[in-house]
Amino acid sequence: MKILKIQTLRGPNYWSIRRSKLVVMRLDLEELADQPSNQIPGFYDGVTRALPSLVEHFCSPGCRGGFLQRVQEGTMMGHIVEHVALELQELAGMPVGFGRTRETSTPGTYQVVIEYQHEQAGRYAARAAVRLCQSVIDTGDYPQEELEKDLDDLRDLATDSALGPSTEAIVKEAETKGIPWLELGARHLIQLGYGVHQKRMQATLSNYTGILGVELASDKEGTKRVLRDAGIPVPRGITINYLDELEEAIAYVGGYPIVIKPLNGNHGRGITIDINSWETALEAYDAARDVSSAVIVERFYTGRDHRVLVVNGKVAAVAERVPAHVVGNGRSTIEELLEQTNNDPRRGEGHDNVLTKIELDRTSWQLLDKQGYTLSTILDDSEICYLRATANLSTGGIAVDRTDDIHPENIWIAQRVAKTIGLDIAGIDVVTPDITRPLREVDGVIVEVNAAPGFRMHVCPSVGIPRNVAEPVLDMLFPTGTPSRIPIIALTGTNGKTTTTRLTAHIMRQTGKVVGYTTTDGTYIGDYLAEPGDNTGPQSAQLILQDPTVEVAVLESARGGILRSGLAFNSCDVGVVLNVAADHLGISDIDTIEQMARVKSVVAETVMPNGYVVLNADDPLVTEMASRVNAQVVYFSMNPDCELIKSHTQKGGLAAVYENGYLSILKGDWTLRIEQAANVPLTLGGRAPFQIANALAASLAAFAQGVDIQDIRAALLSFRASSGQTPGRMNLFNLGDYHALVDYAHNAHSYEALAGFVRNWPGERIGVVGSPGDRRDEDLLTLGTLSAGMFDRIIIKEDDDTRGRPRGEAARWIARGLQQAKPDCRYETVLDETTAIQTALDTASLNGLVVILPESVNRAIKLIEVRRPISDPEPTQLEPAKPNGTEVTSPTDNHANVEPVESSKNSEVPVR
Repeated sequence: MKILKIQTLRGPNYWSIRRSKLVVMRLDLEELADQPSNQIPGFYDGVTRALPSLVEHFCSPGCRGGFLQRVQEGTMMGHIVEHVALELQELAGMPVGFGRTRETSTPGTYQVVIEYQHEQAGRYAARAAVRLCQSVIDTGDYPQEELEKDLDDLRDLATDSALGPSTEAIVKEAETKGIPWLELGARHLIQLGYGVHQKRMQATLSNYTGILGVELASDKEGTKRVLRDAGIPVPRGITINYLDELEEAIAYVGGYPIVIKPLNGNHGRGITIDINSWETALEAYDAARDVSSAVIVERFYTGRDHRVLVVNGKVAAVAERVPAHVVGNGRSTIEELLEQTNNDPRRGEGHDNVLTKIELDRTSWQLLDKQGYTLSTILDDSEICYLRATANLSTGGIAVDRTDDIHPENIWIAQRVAKTIGLDIAGIDVVTPDITRPLREVDGVIVEVNAAPGFRMHVCPSVGIPRNVAEPVLDMLFPTGTPSRIPIIALTGTNGKTTTTRLTAHIMRQTGKVVGYTTTDGTYIGDYLAEPGDNTGPQSAQLILQDPTVEVAVLESARGGILRSGLAFNSCDVGVVLNVAADHLGISDIDTIEQMARVKSVVAETVMPNGYVVLNADDPLVTEMASRVNAQVVYFSMNPDCELIKSHTQKGGLAAVYENGYLSILKGDWTLRIEQAANVPLTLGGRAPFQIANALAASLAAFAQGVDIQDIRAALLSFRASSGQTPGRMNLFNLGDYHALVDYAHNAHSYEALAGFVRNWPGERIGVVGSPGDRRDEDLLTLGTLSAGMFDRIIIKEDDDTRGRPRGEAARWIARGLQQAKPDCRYETVLDETTAIQTALDTASLNGLVVILPESVNRAIKLIEVRRPISDPEPTQLEPAKPNGTEVTSPTDNHANVEPVESSKNSEVPVR
């Protein structure tokens, strides 16, 4: 077997809308292409010996052992690799359950799809599954040590990519509340929400965490001074910088017992407690100096260690922290008990697990000596031996929930402490013999205040009730009624995406909002280009969603991005599908137009239930998508007599149609006329039908999102098919004696749409045509055929990037299509695009039209602009487009049973 490609999907995708985290592996079975598993000697025994837990996979039989039944009866190796990859992740502690295997149009080559929790682990599992299966095929076995190595590697990858317990708790709560989140890729920042509504967190530091509060909490001595001045009980202590100050400091705090700790430390590093001798004090001073240049000497208070978590001024949880220890059983030594304790599956390295493994250090040996123990001591049954002086979970301690036990006065003190220090989220360390009694009654004290406190002890206590401490954090960041999302309008289709995206963004800007949008020529925020390029994938969409100034997102979502990575968002408010046509077929294992429709349908299926899916009623492949969506469906059509539109609006549905020369919104029996198509510059005087359809889609999307008719009308009248607003989309230039048109048409559907405009031109029509080299031979033939019926004279050129084809081959296929359609067709081949454009412009006839279909839109426009085109105040008025091929009636002639609405007042009739 040979892995041809592995790619990672991170959002709603072709394979699944709900399960967005998928690895897609293209696998060539090679010699196994025609050999099912039951024909491979020893394979069943070998794979079940390596992974006996595969018996838990139900597969299509729907019962325990169902998958192994399939292996016995005979199934293809791609299917087996899928299940093995899922099981490897399961055994490594990452339960996943979704997988798919499909043979491609290339015999013996399969797409194997598996779910993952952590991206790198998922990719590793896919490769390891192939390796395991190949080993069983070749040798009948997969060595146990190899399997253990795979599982260890998978665990390490999961650990490296894990968010951490505090962040994980916050993210899970965000998902529960429907708040989207993103990893920002720097300093472990997490973004909650989109655009202008976003909040950011770093562990448990939030947008609202003030730098003054963090700085004060980091200054332990300064914190005590401020709290003491506020009348809050704190230990008596002093900060020193030199060893010769130590003796005087001990006397200042009242003598032994004392605590020595670094001024700037955390997680219990460098702290020594319950010091009762000068020798121990000297060792403790050195340990503290290893962490910080300044050292705190404090009086030691006897009692239990507690952490009180305060969020947004309220106590959210309380935990008693018990130092790392072992409990005797009357048989085992301390060393054996330590090993048994560390073997607890809940314990791991650092903060990766619920508990941390216990490691011995200098203070451990001191404690053993103090208790009269060695590692060889056998403890009596239930006898406790403490191995760490501090109670931090990071040093192996455990947590016992005490949220319901804390005294009301202590709650009041903790909340005052958080406010006094100035922290929205604070971890307050309290030492007291009894948390159920007021601190002053039992000589309890506040020993420390922590910014960015860990949540692990509260969400996963060793004993007691887990507390959802992430909930008050999210409630603080997003109070009831506060939005976390911005409106997202996502658009897809074979042709017209960029124009419709730009027009939709232009309409939304009429509302005064800051609009971020992505197109094939760049990513824009407000009035400015944020990033140039063909930006229709998830990375560019994330740029918009991460921007804190954006109030509305309008995202062009192309086929390539959906197939490579999935969508950048899990849900949107409006999804627009313009059309589905034969383009890019044979690429990325999408071989039929029906498969392409399934790709485009991802956008429609991602719309939220209270959102709107805008579908082209004139395209059967698009209308079929209505059966798969959960949102409200609305339609647009160039045909006012469309039966689907009629039945839809009769049921109270919303639609947009081109009727009697008008772009109109239909709602039940009402017609809300937006504007005459002839007055909309984008439609070139109403003679570009496909642009009318694009305008209908954009208008309907905006209207569904709540934009007023007046704003839609203003946008349509001010939006032009110019090189500035829509580069490469029906850009018409007046060069005096002739005109030039630049359009990015590159497939049969867009050629046919363009022909509706070109054929009406009164002069000679010259076409500069070509196609991307990765299109199928039959697609190139079709473009030649369509060109022959559209132009009087043709110049065939090629893209600079031939996409793997030999130079000149694509041009020869197009020429063959020309000759088959029109043997006497006038054409020439000029492969260089610049030369071909110059040739056409130099030889244009009076009143002629040069249509340029370029690879590089910017280059084509520059070649025209050096010839100083004349600015036309308005498009030349030719015969307007005819809906559904019928005669266009006067704008005052009303469609049957439809009330014309023309005044501004009436056009505000509510439709929702």
